[in-house]
Amino acid sequence: MRAKDIRAKAGEEPVTMLTAYDAPTAELVDAAGVDMILVGDSVGNLRLGHESTLPVTVDDIASRTAAVTRATEDAFVLADMPFLSFGVDEADSIEHCGRMVKEAGADGVKLECGKHTVDLTDRLTDLGVPVQAHLGLTPQRENETGLFRQATDDEAAGRMLELAEAHEAAGAFSLVLEHVPANAAAAVTETLSIPTIGIGAGPDCDGQVLTVDEVIGLTEGVAPFSRAFGDVRGEMERAIESYVDGVESGDFPAEEHSHVAEGLDTDDLY
Repeated sequence: MRAKDIRAKAGEEPVTMLTAYDAPTAELVDAAGVDMILVGDSVGNLRLGHESTLPVTVDDIASRTAAVTRATEDAFVLADMPFLSFGVDEADSIEHCGRMVKEAGADGVKLECGKHTVDLTDRLTDLGVPVQAHLGLTPQRENETGLFRQATDDEAAGRMLELAEAHEAAGAFSLVLEHVPANAAAAVTETLSIPTIGIGAGPDCDGQVLTVDEVIGLTEGVAPFSRAFGDVRGEMERAIESYVDGVESGDFPAEEHSHVAEGLDTDDLY
């Protein structure tokens, strides 16, 4: 899967996208036929124990991206650039994004966008780094905006559309719309020629993205706009509790779990 293949899906067929943060998960997501795998900065709160995405580092994303790409054959892998890894100094931004492609094996990068990322998107695409833009709720700005629905009035929705068009013109191959009204997302989708990928943005986007943890039912709950399609958390709880019971009761390890060396004289060991 290449950026041009994702772009060609706009208005033609749904685009599927999920997060993955490790090789085993990526292998399963890829085998299921998901179009894009996002190595999200959500690794911060879903894997690393942080309360938000803000502490995630370039090294965190690079390491996780490399693990995902090693296990992926078909899906387009995106590295989610973490807070302050881009947009401050252009040279540093390009170096950090380029590292994800050159060293970690990503197919492209995702940027939480604003006016400051239009020129960067243009520069990165000129250099051969595919860029997925991200508008609406951008969690890296939570200290400014809070984690609330965005583009809820005409003025804010208009600004979002302008930024979406600017990033498309700059070369972005797709656009994530997060936690915005469905009718605003539909308007952006109708206006752009690149695919929109919604998360809490209604059914009219060209595709959808969720965190794999919510999809498989690993989290204790899910966001109002999300859905658990499985119960991995329950299965893990049952398996771990059964292991503890097995060890404490003496049922594990059983004879079939052990090996006895024939001819070993254990008397010599005492």
